Amino acid sequence: MAKTLAAAGLTLASLAATAVFFSPVASAETCKASYYSGGGTTASGERFDPNKLTAAHKTLPFGTRVKVKNRSNGKTVTVRINDRGPFITGRCVDLTPKAFKTIAPLSQGVVGVTVTKV
Repeated sequence: MAKTLAAAGLTLASLAATAVFFSPVASAETCKASYYSGGGTTASGERFDPNKLTAAHKTLPFGTRVKVKNRSNGKTVTVRINDRGPFITGRCVDLTPKAFKTIAPLSQGVVGVTVTKV
């Protein structure tokens, strides 16, 4: 491997300096969830679709499936991570409107949740 890296003009140190590390969700992450809308492209390159069961998370790899459980009513939804965010303290996941409506009315805006990897 060292010869291959050297041939490409790379060192392990240079790779480590540019690597992106993802911290996995522990067995369960407790925080607040909100929903987001808009248009355009997600961080994964997909077109944002408010009618899909997808979500934004700060660190989980794109494609990770997580179960989001509303702690106040027990309702759950399984979503696929395809975007980055939320960027508001205390929130760990932003859901599409369709996903949020599965666990709470949109008028609620923010709910306490538990997030677990599926």
